[in-house]
Amino acid sequence: MRFVTRIASASVLLAGLAAAPMPAPAATASAAVAVAPQYDTTHVYVAPEDFDKFVASLTATFGGTTTKQGVFTVTPTPSLTMSQLVLTPAGTLSVFGFKTPVPAPFGAERTGYLVTDMDAAIKAARATGADVIVQAFPDPIGRDAIIQWPGGINTQIYWHTTAPDYPALQTIPENRVYVSPDRADAFIKSFLAFSHGKVTADQHQAPGIEIGRPSDSFRRVAITSTFGKMAVFVTDGHLPYPYGREMTGYEVADLAATLDKAKAAGAEILVPAYNTGTRSEAMVKFPGGYIAEIHGH
Repeated sequence: MRFVTRIASASVLLAGLAAAPMPAPAATASAAVAVAPQYDTTHVYVAPEDFDKFVASLTATFGGTTTKQGVFTVTPTPSLTMSQLVLTPAGTLSVFGFKTPVPAPFGAERTGYLVTDMDAAIKAARATGADVIVQAFPDPIGRDAIIQWPGGINTQIYWHTTAPDYPALQTIPENRVYVSPDRADAFIKSFLAFSHGKVTADQHQAPGIEIGRPSDSFRRVAITSTFGKMAVFVTDGHLPYPYGREMTGYEVADLAATLDKAKAAGAEILVPAYNTGTRSEAMVKFPGGYIAEIHGH
């Protein structure tokens, strides 16, 4: 996540940040548990009456296929939700439309990561400084748990009894994480150790236009791992809507054409396409309220 600073008043602080070395990943003997980016899903919760409209709009925008829709209990306590997997070339989404109240803390997790071994993943998460806030529990096709990284970022991890087989993605989505400067380094260190990933960029004066504040700058950290891509935005939390509401950024070959498809499929363009200096981006709200960043190559 990004640490937003006023350019006019923060030169000393930015200089200090730039001089600070990136923390090294925590030492860990845990095995790598990631599978591949197409098995890492953005979790989207919509009202049951919006479920079909959302799925139809999403597939009309990005293409792809869906699994059969069903109603299941996917929490360790009694509940019922509509559930469907949407497999697009730009990323995978797990869609939930709860018919009962949503048990805590479900709905606050951002993503689901498929792991090769649930017990090993839980051990690794704890060893790298994360909390297991929902202990492992069975679901209809495997096991799940929810872990919380330093900084309060929740991630569900899951394991299937029968290993799934999804097609490789055409482009890898960007898990967009917003965190405070107080916890940014702790979050990065923990996630790097868990994911066996690496920092590919650490920009302390990223252009504030990327978070709706064109007169400012902030810190942006890019991470890649077998789980996929992550963009960490280190901010002061002064975020104009809809920034900070999006969980995932989707890369497409033709941004203008994709936005036209989205509009035709009932989505709202919240922030029209703009240039960040390295790519073009837009913010889109799909039927049901799901907000996504979409960007070109």
